Amino acid sequence: MGVRAFILIETEVGMADSVSANVREITGVVAADDVTGPYDVIVQAEAETVHELGKMVVSKVQLIEGITKTLTCPVISL
Repeated sequence: MGVRAFILIETEVGMADSVSANVREITGVVAADDVTGPYDVIVQAEAETVHELGKMVVSKVQLIEGITKTLTCPVISL
């Protein structure tokens, strides 16, 4: 894959497990795990281009019920 990213997700109270299960069903999602701290779910995703990654986040991830906020962090190589 061309682009990898971590997507940090805040959910409504009690929705983390449901959100992570639904996110795992999206093509390009490698992993989705419930976590503690300021975010509730962390997702690892892959796409061919940054444009495809953005499309995935906006048209699929953000539409999942229970998500209140996302932060996408593309992986870079220095």
